[in-house]
Amino acid sequence: MKSHLTDSRPNEIAASGSPEHDAPEHRRRRWPWVVGAVALLLVLYLATRGSAKKTGTGSEPGAPGGAKGAGARPVPVLTATAKTGDLGEYLTGLGTVTPLATVTVRSRVDGQLMHVLFKEGQLVKEGDLLAEIDPRPFQVQLAQAEGQMAKDQSALENARLDLKRYQTLSEQDAIPRQQLDTQVATVNQGVAAIQSDQSQIDSAKLNLTYSRITAPITGRVGLRVVDIGNMVHATDAAGLVVITQLEPINVVFTIPADHLDQVLGPMHAGHTLEVDAYDRELKKRLAVGTLAAVDNQIDQTTGTVRLKALFPNTDGALFPNQFVNARLLVNTLSAAILVPVAAVQRSPQSAFVWLVGADSSVSMREVTVKLTEGDVAAVTGLAAGDVVVTDGVDKLQAGTKISVSAPGGSGSGSGTGSGAPTHKKSKP
Repeated sequence: MKSHLTDSRPNEIAASGSPEHDAPEHRRRRWPWVVGAVALLLVLYLATRGSAKKTGTGSEPGAPGGAKGAGARPVPVLTATAKTGDLGEYLTGLGTVTPLATVTVRSRVDGQLMHVLFKEGQLVKEGDLLAEIDPRPFQVQLAQAEGQMAKDQSALENARLDLKRYQTLSEQDAIPRQQLDTQVATVNQGVAAIQSDQSQIDSAKLNLTYSRITAPITGRVGLRVVDIGNMVHATDAAGLVVITQLEPINVVFTIPADHLDQVLGPMHAGHTLEVDAYDRELKKRLAVGTLAAVDNQIDQTTGTVRLKALFPNTDGALFPNQFVNARLLVNTLSAAILVPVAAVQRSPQSAFVWLVGADSSVSMREVTVKLTEGDVAAVTGLAAGDVVVTDGVDKLQAGTKISVSAPGGSGSGSGTGSGAPTHKKSKP
């Protein structure tokens, strides 16, 4: 039995394999994992190195560090120069162009329209002949009145002669007093008849004058309503044509009632307030006028008050019923420091600008905004000639070096166009 146990152990060892035979097989199984791990480390290393080069954090000689390189690179900005000037304070309201006078030309007599002497849309002056109505009926009336007057004048002359005779006979007591009184009444009737005849003559002459229709005002005529050959009447509602006065012309606009004191104060002091009329986009100034009147009550539904401005309109820039933006100048800041609105920045504490120094570095300067009109602001805390940053401020810190991308402007941002109107006080 001992011999059997001894003989069976080598067989079991042979079946399970020896250590020398098993080691190469384990190494072959681990080798692919080692290669994959090395490859992964290499890829991560290369990726990290490439990212470091892009961000400037590489360690090669001569490559600038990230923070250091960013601080040395100038920031491109746009600048403007603070200027001294006048800045007007305006009240803006939507307005409508209204003519001072609009006249519907009607005939004052009945008759046939014989001539039309105007062209549609023509500018006419007061007294210009516009149309003619057949004058022959009125000429006949005039002739009849003149004939009746001549007849009555003869009768009156005869009555006066008889009166002289009766007066002589009455002094001699040759006729009764009643006969003399009757003759005096006859003379008075003749005088009254002459006066009636004269009125008939004047009426016929007036009708002849009315047969020639003239322009009652200076203005532009509209479209013709009646053509030649039609019968016209004094009672026709449409008339012949409409004339609208264009020079001068009014603009009626509204402003908030809260600003009424800014208007009434200067008016009561005897000042003439200037009004500019702009187009609907508030880009083009059409005309310059003056404030003429303020309405006598506030519209409670809108909280606004109506104002009327008068414009010479010699160039015809304003047209009746045209919508415009009226800008009323209520105050002017004289000799103010003007900078673009884009240069003024806001912080929780105050307003400030980025001031450009002589070494092309910027510093924060606190300012006080006194008035803003359009793209221009009047500020305190700066001096004329100071250069401020108008664009690129989001990249700035105190001491940052800057490079100007475009030449600085005077009171407006460089390279930034604006369609807003000029807000400095305008001269008519």
